[in-house]
Amino acid sequence: MRRPLHLLALLLLVAFSLAITACGSDDDEEPSGSSSGGTAQEEPAKAVKVGLVTDIGGLNDRSFNQLANEGLERSKSELGADTRVLISNKNSDYVPNLSTLAQQKYDLVIAVGFLMAEAVETVAGKFPDTKFAVIDVSAEGMKSKPSNVAGLLFKEAEAGYLAGYVAALYAKDEGADTISSVGGEKIPPVDAYIAGYQAGAKEAFPEIKTLNGYSQDFVDQAKCKELGLNQIAEGSVVVFQVAGQCGLGALDAAKEKNVQGIGVDADQGYLGEHILTSAQKKVDVAVETAIKSVQDDSFEGGKDVIFDLNNDGVGLGALGPAGTKYEDQANEIIEKIKSGEITDIPTTVE
Repeated sequence: MRRPLHLLALLLLVAFSLAITACGSDDDEEPSGSSSGGTAQEEPAKAVKVGLVTDIGGLNDRSFNQLANEGLERSKSELGADTRVLISNKNSDYVPNLSTLAQQKYDLVIAVGFLMAEAVETVAGKFPDTKFAVIDVSAEGMKSKPSNVAGLLFKEAEAGYLAGYVAALYAKDEGADTISSVGGEKIPPVDAYIAGYQAGAKEAFPEIKTLNGYSQDFVDQAKCKELGLNQIAEGSVVVFQVAGQCGLGALDAAKEKNVQGIGVDADQGYLGEHILTSAQKKVDVAVETAIKSVQDDSFEGGKDVIFDLNNDGVGLGALGPAGTKYEDQANEIIEKIKSGEITDIPTTVE
């Protein structure tokens, strides 16, 4: 049967309209792989195994090792890292602990502290396929130049300078002329803090006297408390602890004698109103940074990563009740360091 011409024309028009609708335009198309909401699906981050070895201070030092563990824990919850911590009770534990994690095929092994420099270099040489990161040690400065080790370094002198500046302002206002510091061992990270502290204090109050002593210990709080008490007896009105867990004893001495204390590494203002402020070294940030670099394949062995005021790797903790009035002056110094107006902060104690 022959169809009427007008019916054929109508059928052709409908077919043509359907074809145009099906083709659509580029602006109307959803991106390939998108959800119904138009958001691109992100590939899941690579799972990594990360082991951390503490130094002899252990996880209860309330500063250095504790911060490293906090960074590890955040990486576990936020990055999905599979983590393990091995605690070193003595120096001879360093090599076995580092070796254990390397043998267990951890993607990254993190060593916490300058005291582990030699152990890291030794173990890294035996496990060239394992990546290592070491806090407070320069990978570039290692004799064997291991290509599987990254150094995580901090400009402690910048944080120390800020703490010293505030301490001297406080001393001057109190009619005093002496502040002090209690170090653990005389090693570069400790001395950088103290040298910066002394320089910042001199900048704020040129007539200030700065006492300093070393406990030769990072654990025994009694040793640091004795040093702190002796310094207070000599007129110190602010005691800066740079001795990890041992240094908590120095801060206790400050509390006992009703003077001010300055914490180290972590913000230790939680210890009480006797904490003027803290010189912060954000070890937790460094740990997270190292883990992320392994996860996104940007880890660079044989090189150092530097953390300073400009990248928020060091800083000044919260100011306590006796220090809040110095906030504006402290912020001015922070900006001067960031801009390069203040340079050449010393890192060695004379």
